[in-house]
Parts: sequence; C-alpha cells; structure tokens
Amino acid sequence: LQMLERQVVGGEQAKNKDLKEKHKCRKKYADERRMQLVAALQQSNEDSSDWVLLNVYDSIQEEVQAKSKLLEKMQKKLRAAETEIKDLQSEFELEKIDYLGTIRRLERDLMLSQQLLDQVQSLVRRDCNYSNLEKIKRESVWDEETGCWKIPEPVIQRTRLP
Repeated sequence: LQMLERQVVGGEQAKNKDLKEKHKCRKKYADERRMQLVAALQQSNEDSSDWVLLNVYDSIQEEVQAKSKLLEKMQKKLRAAETEIKDLQSEFELEKIDYLGTIRRLERDLMLSQQLLDQVQSLVRRDCNYSNLEKIKRESVWDEETGCWKIPEPVIQRTRLP
C-alpha cells in the first residue's frame, strides 16, 4: 500500500532527483520574490497597488498593458505636480513683485518725510524741545496697544534772566 501511495503521489517522476531540485529552486525563488514584495510593501508610503503589482499575468502582453496603465497614471501625477509647482512659483513671483513695490513706495514716503523734517526743523524755535530731532526720537516710545508712537509734548523753555 505504501509502495502504491509513493508511486501515485509523486507519479512516475517521484524518484526523479532533477525534478525535485527544480521544484526546490522554484520554491526558493518564489519565497525570495514574496519576501521582496513584502519588503516593498512595507517601504511604500503610497497606496501599494500603485507601486507593486501582485497580479499573475497570463501573457506578457497583459503585463505590458497593466504596467503601461500604471506608467500613464504616474505620468499624470507627475504632470499635476509640475503644474502645481509652476502655479506656486508664479504666485510667489507675484507676491514678491507686490512686496518690492510696497517697499519702494515706503522708501519714497520715508524720504519725503525726512526731507520735510529737515526743512521744517530750521523753522522751529531754538528754545523748543522739538528743535533737536534726535532727542525727540530717543524720547519717543512705541505703544503696542494703540499701534502708534507716543511723542513728547512740545515744550518751550523760556530762560529769564534775573
């Protein structure tokens, strides 16, 4: 019974060592491939179906079609990412131009204010505390609550001789 079982289970090729060796090699290759796929799936942060195909194909043509679809999908993602990058760069460029225009305008306003102060300072009386602009700048304090400068009140210092 055991003799018949051995012959039936393995068939005619039950004692063929070459065939057993081929089966071992195929099993070893399948195990290695399975381990590679498991490692690839663990490393992938994306949807695993996008990166690794676990399908068994009947022909090379089917495999080529499946991989072509995957390639097209990745190319669409790449094009979408490239257009998003271009949009962000153009938006950044517009903001940069706007900021530079604002800076130039503020610099012109500052120059106008400085020239006006230089002209008006000569008209202020010498006995007034506003005759020294550097002293006024040192005594001025920025108020966070109101969002403006607190400037000392103008005072005229009269000196009377006895």
